[in-house]
Amino acid sequence: MKWYKRLISKLDMYLIKKFLGTYFFSIALIISIAVVFDFNENIDKFTTNHAPWKGIIFEYYANFVPYFSNLFSPLFVFISVIFFTSKLAENSEIIAMMAAGMSFKRLMRPYMISAAIIAVMTFLLGAYVIPKGSVTRLNFENIYKKKKKTEFAQNVQLQVDTGVIAFIEHFDGRTKTGYHFSLDKFVNKKLVSHLTAASVSYDTLSDERYHWRINNYTLRELKGMREYISHGSRIDSIIAMEPSDFLLTRNQQETLTSPELKEYIVKQRARGSGNVKPFEVEYQKRFATPFASFILTIIGLSLSARKRKGGMGLYLGIGLALSASYILFQTVSSTFAINADWPPALAAWLPNIIFAFIAFFLYKKAPQ
Repeated sequence: MKWYKRLISKLDMYLIKKFLGTYFFSIALIISIAVVFDFNENIDKFTTNHAPWKGIIFEYYANFVPYFSNLFSPLFVFISVIFFTSKLAENSEIIAMMAAGMSFKRLMRPYMISAAIIAVMTFLLGAYVIPKGSVTRLNFENIYKKKKKTEFAQNVQLQVDTGVIAFIEHFDGRTKTGYHFSLDKFVNKKLVSHLTAASVSYDTLSDERYHWRINNYTLRELKGMREYISHGSRIDSIIAMEPSDFLLTRNQQETLTSPELKEYIVKQRARGSGNVKPFEVEYQKRFATPFASFILTIIGLSLSARKRKGGMGLYLGIGLALSASYILFQTVSSTFAINADWPPALAAWLPNIIFAFIAFFLYKKAPQ
């Protein structure tokens, strides 16, 4: 216990409790207001589409709250630091700490410990917990709120194995059937077989994954200078693709845990898919966003540690502007990564890099 007392003093515990208490209070306050506004905006849709109250509460809002709490965690961190640190400065508590010999660097310790707790919590929730809840929330939205669900896909082309290319002209998600199907196999960049079929159906009753039924097919096999043609009414085959690979739903990347997201990205890259950018950006953001807790904590502490006339109103205004600009910048950079071919890692980390320079500048200007 001696090492613990050397690391965290009573004063540190006081500041940590203040930080985390204000953080969770700000989440409860702001998200409660968001829930009221969201319900007021969507009550007509819920009523029109006969959404059950149980679903509204436990499927929609029970997952709405943690999703948006985690999404705007940087905003809540910044508001919390600005609010309670300004209060400490206004009550001359920070002046007393520094008069007793505490440096600004030492004052940062409990703030960084609190930021670390929030960062770990944010990462674990975003990577493993919230994606599972997002599945339920988005399904509810598709049924009772937006009434939109992807049921069809056109001109789907996938590399399902090394040198094996599958093509489906039209896929019906309701029946899990694709029409005008072809499967080409290449060896050393030379076509060795070409299969065409009127339709292909995904077998949902089979115990095997990737089990497809190919109907009314023609198989052409090329061996040397000869071509062998065979026909059939039906053949069962294992093809490494499934409906979820080409029936992309809205915000599908939010419904995958980080391990699932990584696996999906690797698989889609191997297939040469062009729709992988939103998933790569989401994966990088789950690592970049927790670091924002440290950066915004330093900015907030550096801004509000000095006692000034006018109280905390000015600091809260600056804090809201900076945290809102961080979230806006993060959204804009993600859009550029998806639509303008920016590297996903750069898009996710660029806001942190820029705000890290701001944090360093303000830290140097803070009362030491």
